[in-house]
Amino acid sequence: MQLCRCGAGLMWTAFLLAAAPGFSQTNAPVERAEQNVNVRKLSAISPGAGQKTETLDGVTRISDVIYGRKFGMALTMDVLIPEKPNKAAVVWAVSGGFYSSHADISGPGFVKYMKAFLDRGYTVFAVVHGSNPKFNMRDISADMHRAVRFIRHHAGDFGIDAKRVGISGASAGGSISLWLGTQGGAGDAAAKDPVERESSQVQAVACFYPGVDWVNWEKDGSNCMAITRKRGLIEAFRFRDFDPVKQEYVEETDPKKIDAILADCSPINHVSAGSAPTLIVQGDKDAVVRLEPARLMVEKLKAAGVTAELVVKEGKGHGWPGQDQDVKLFADWYDKHLR
Repeated sequence: MQLCRCGAGLMWTAFLLAAAPGFSQTNAPVERAEQNVNVRKLSAISPGAGQKTETLDGVTRISDVIYGRKFGMALTMDVLIPEKPNKAAVVWAVSGGFYSSHADISGPGFVKYMKAFLDRGYTVFAVVHGSNPKFNMRDISADMHRAVRFIRHHAGDFGIDAKRVGISGASAGGSISLWLGTQGGAGDAAAKDPVERESSQVQAVACFYPGVDWVNWEKDGSNCMAITRKRGLIEAFRFRDFDPVKQEYVEETDPKKIDAILADCSPINHVSAGSAPTLIVQGDKDAVVRLEPARLMVEKLKAAGVTAELVVKEGKGHGWPGQDQDVKLFADWYDKHLR
């Protein structure tokens, strides 16, 4: 099975290779009374996005919905609407090594990977964030909070309940899921943009082999910087702030300040009683992400009174053949926590 360039993978790649030919190119808007979704109305959400609507096996796919813009760049997501929606939503963080690309979700292979969600009526929002190597973790976090706010703001348009939103992903996508699960919160009530007034809080998390503690990565007291440089992921961990005097972005080089930023980017440091119910699935032979921090994360969530579970896959590494079948564990989790 092919992993992404970082070895921390978007595991549906194999399904893209083995899948049937692409979607039928039906650009005509599709409306189904049972969906309570007006696709024509959705096309007006982000004018000029050039969304394409296509259907296959009862799933309506709306591509390239713009959820935000930055530095002249559009931030997009694809929306997968099942034939019989249950009004709950699953956000899928499209990220491996903090690389994110629409190419990773194009074609029927990704829809097949999402089958466990779609078969049970979950509307799936596949979110592409500003990607490594151009953007770092703080930028990516902001994108994902924006995406959840956008989805909540347009909940009526998508035919979902704004109070029933879960988030999932694998590897870096798992880390992103935990960010939202521990740090999602109220929007800015004074914001001019109505999307920014919405909450980014999610009601449940289910993820594969996430990065949990960037400060204690390979062992306690050893941060992730060396390994990310070795794996070609360092740009996602280079932190730059705008200097108003120099009028340029300046990289942070102080090791103590870098550790402080990494600590702030570590989901384990943001656990509270308000964190979302969380499921983590990870192999005990994972050579990329240590299993122990996931154990500690789950223990810390439980200590805070939050429902949490770690499922350890014996003999599995950082991704495994048949992982799409384990997405059913996520669907089971959401059946319990997104009722």
